[in-house]
Amino acid sequence: MASFSCFFGSSTAQRTKRIFVAGATGYIGKFVTREIVSRKHDVVSFARERSGIDGATSAAQTRRQLEGSEVRFGDICNIDSLIGSGIRGEHFDAVISCLTSRTGGVKDSWMIDYQANRNVLDAAKAAGAKQFVLLSAICVQKPMLEFQRAKLKFEKELMDSGMTYSIVRPTAFFKSLAGQVDALKNGKPYVMFGNGELTSCKPISEADLARFMADCLEDPTKRNKILPVGGPGEPVTAKAQGEMLFELLGKKPKFRKIPISIFDLTIPVLSGLSKLFPMLEDKAEFARIGKYYASESMLSLDPETETYDSAATPSFGNDSLKDFYARILKEGCAGQELGAHSIFH
Repeated sequence: MASFSCFFGSSTAQRTKRIFVAGATGYIGKFVTREIVSRKHDVVSFARERSGIDGATSAAQTRRQLEGSEVRFGDICNIDSLIGSGIRGEHFDAVISCLTSRTGGVKDSWMIDYQANRNVLDAAKAAGAKQFVLLSAICVQKPMLEFQRAKLKFEKELMDSGMTYSIVRPTAFFKSLAGQVDALKNGKPYVMFGNGELTSCKPISEADLARFMADCLEDPTKRNKILPVGGPGEPVTAKAQGEMLFELLGKKPKFRKIPISIFDLTIPVLSGLSKLFPMLEDKAEFARIGKYYASESMLSLDPETETYDSAATPSFGNDSLKDFYARILKEGCAGQELGAHSIFH
């Protein structure tokens, strides 16, 4: 697939639409909400009373973060709360869901990636919405994990719903590649699996992804499609990410290599124990998630050859990973915290 070269900004926007955003307080959700507000749409954002990592963000802070939208609070996992406190019997033209499970745990995945999205779809129908834009993930093309299966189940139900849809499958976010910045600043080595070249990705910034998702509301060519998307430039490996950071720090590269086989030892043990001790179920799943990201590239997958194809991974936007690294090295990682998603902790 060729790179996306057309940008549909506010200058080409159609009439103002009334849009309901679910998952508005998430990492991508905040940027999507701000982007569609900037395009002069009438936006209602739905959030929990306490949001963010460990519920640290108050309702007042959420209203400031989502300024320009009407913020409504409730429980996305409760359809009555969603319809009563969110939709309120009103009409919406379109719904955007940026919902994603925080941990990737088994129950959390089916509760959020599937059921909460299903609730949003049902609420969208009740509100008379004709269009649904979904934030998914490129990794679902090779499903081996519970959150991927949950996402795919909802994707299918959305496609079968009769509603106009855009399913956006981004590659890695810049945020997901920032987990070792502070460690390197403190003189520690860059940790990578194998030789650091087992996988690669075309990371995309939160702002570029928000623009892409907002374009789905306005661009007819993005309707009723699954849309993989990455950022600009060539794919980068883990080793290249480390080298980039050391160069910006003016330090000699120092790497610590971890054999990927470590997962082949821990996963069977945790999986076996989880049958006796159910509280270990998520621990086993987290180990499977770790192995997946250590061994699978975040690029488009050729279904015939089962190989990843960087040329087939569409590029969008202008923000580069190197510029992002330079900024957070200077300004710090505030706003880029990984929380439960952190691998190198």
